[in-house]
Amino acid sequence: MSGSNSRPLLALSLLFVIGALMGLTSNLVKLAGNAGWSPLAYLLWSLLGGGLLLLLFAWLRGERPGLGPRLQRYYLASGLLSIAIPNGLLFSSIGHVGAGFASMCLAFPPLITYLLALALRMEGLSRIRLLGICIGLTGSLLLALGKLHAGDSPSLWVLAALCVPVFLALGNIYRSRYWPRGASPLSLAPGMLLGGALLLVPMALFGIDLAPRLDSTSALVLLVLQMLLFAMIYALFFVLQKLAGAVFLSQIGSVAAIVGAAIAIGLLGERGSLTMLLAALCIVSGVLLVAWRGAKEARG
Repeated sequence: MSGSNSRPLLALSLLFVIGALMGLTSNLVKLAGNAGWSPLAYLLWSLLGGGLLLLLFAWLRGERPGLGPRLQRYYLASGLLSIAIPNGLLFSSIGHVGAGFASMCLAFPPLITYLLALALRMEGLSRIRLLGICIGLTGSLLLALGKLHAGDSPSLWVLAALCVPVFLALGNIYRSRYWPRGASPLSLAPGMLLGGALLLVPMALFGIDLAPRLDSTSALVLLVLQMLLFAMIYALFFVLQKLAGAVFLSQIGSVAAIVGAAIAIGLLGERGSLTMLLAALCIVSGVLLVAWRGAKEARG
């Protein structure tokens, strides 16, 4: 198989692998809360461990992250928009809205990313891609309205979960638009994770508990699992972004939404609904349309 023909297949494979791993994250956060972890402490130490693992891997492969002022700004800005804010909101809201709903909220970024990319002329207008994104957004809106109507979660936390994809979309655009010239994907990933971790540290000044929970085997195992997940997700994350662009990358959230909700309902005993099923069908249809169009454009 030639490189031009394998490129779309590789992008689609990475999309589903990364999305599935992200879907696992929402459920690990719920389990970590049950094991005594505070949401932001679990996020901080997972990011720190994942970032150090990626740094070691990059170092061994000879792709050492740069430390110039421009790269440091990139690490901090991408860490803020892609890691600290969205994951902080996501991890904190899961205990209030459930892992299934929080996972489904990850399906929102594609439309926002595509609209931002259009506005910045980073992408051309594609009617098929726009149709797919709108179908996926319809599913996301069904999900949000169903949750608000159910009244089983505080509205403030529902809105916090719904803000997650806005920052993810902004992060997608920022990373693509300001990708440092000549930098490899693996050399950038550790800096973003460690930058996100660094930006969480000042939360301790506001009385937020950031102490690690290492007093039980389950708490420690969950921490190690999340460290490994972060390292794997973001090592592949930058590869996919360079390979297929910010809009295609944003579809990761739609895959994570389906996988995360399925695990929450099937394994963690959360209650599903007809609204959630209809939302999932819309999201899957939207992903397939956008992914098919993206693969077709890549072949061209």
